Formats: sequence, C-alpha cells, structure tokens
Amino acid sequence: MASSSTASSALPGSVLDLAPVVPVVVIEDAADAVPLARALVAGGLPAIEVTLRTPAALDAIRAIAGAVPEAVVGAGTVVTPGQVADAVAAGARFLVSPGWTDVLLEAMRASGVPFLPGVSTTSEVVALLERGVREMKFFPAEAAGGTAYLKSLAGPLPQARFCPTGGIGPASAPAYLALPNVGCVGGSWMLPADAVAARDWARVESLAREAAGLGAGAGRR
Repeated sequence: MASSSTASSALPGSVLDLAPVVPVVVIEDAADAVPLARALVAGGLPAIEVTLRTPAALDAIRAIAGAVPEAVVGAGTVVTPGQVADAVAAGARFLVSPGWTDVLLEAMRASGVPFLPGVSTTSEVVALLERGVREMKFFPAEAAGGTAYLKSLAGPLPQARFCPTGGIGPASAPAYLALPNVGCVGGSWMLPADAVAARDWARVESLAREAAGLGAGAGRR
C-alpha cells in the first residue's frame, strides 16, 4: 500500500498483508461500530474498511479508532480531497478509493496514511506504477474481469499488488487469494444485513473467523 515513511511505520506492514479479507463495512448507526469492529477483530479480521456512504461513517471511524485499538480502521469510498482530510481527522489509518484522479491521488499521498487507489484497467495500473504506487484496489473485481484479468496482469506487471473488491464471496475468494499479485480481498459477506440489524455479533464473529481461514485454504503466502 502506498504511503509515506511516517504512515508505514504506524502500521504492522501493508494493509494487504494483515489478513486475507478486509471487511467492507457500511454503518448506518454509529452505535453499532464498536461491537461490530470487536466481532471482526475477534474473528481474525483486524483491517476494517468503513465506507463513507452514510452520515454515520465518520463517527463510526472515530468510535472504532478510540475504543478498538487492536483494529486497523480505514475509510473506503473516498472520492474527494475533503473526504481524505475528514477521514484522517476521524482516525482512519488507511484510505481506499473506488478510482483515482491526480487530484485525489495527491490528497491521499499528502495525508500521511497508506492508501489504495482503485483501478479497473491496465492503463490505470501503469499510470499508478509511473507515480510510484504499487498497491491498489481492483474494483469492481467481478465485473472488471475477475481472476482471469488479474492473472493476465501478473505477467507484464508483476510489481503491482491488488486488493480485489466487488462481487467477491466466500466461494470465489480463494481463487483470488491464490494469485501471486493479490494480497487480500475486500468483501462484506461476513456482515449479512440481518445479522447486523439484529446486532448478532456472535454470528458476525463466526463468519469473520471463517473468512480469516480462507487464506490458508488458498495457499496464501
């Protein structure tokens, strides 16, 4: 994951290497943030991407950062420089965008925290490599070509590493994780809507534990 030297020392290595799966979390009620994060961490998924899709997102990041220190909380769906600043101020330790522009990329680079800019084409990957960024989000993974596309990129662009996200579930995740240029995958299947609505954190923890075990099954490095 691209970062400044200060940001890289703040994390125990790349976010891509913390766990085989990064939960992609949409939080409607900030009161759910802490128990949800604790369930994910207990299940073995410490890197948590809270998407900036709801009014509660920044409060949720702030709550997790303050109450669940063992979690590595980040902000997803970052699309403006203003969101970069707001997310970092709330305590986000990494940033994820669905795509990138030079303006957004420079804001993320200047933020001092690691970031994963989103790509879906070879040209976007090459453009980021030119700018010194080697770790990226591949989105929307299934719609953009899935494992076949990423496998094709590994030959000419082996220096690029990806967190594919979008349409991935427990059945397809192992195939992604087996690829040499994939560090982890993003997904939300361990957070089914009915479990979150019922605040069934034990079920979330169980599903997170199953997700955390997918890497070993895929022959993860």
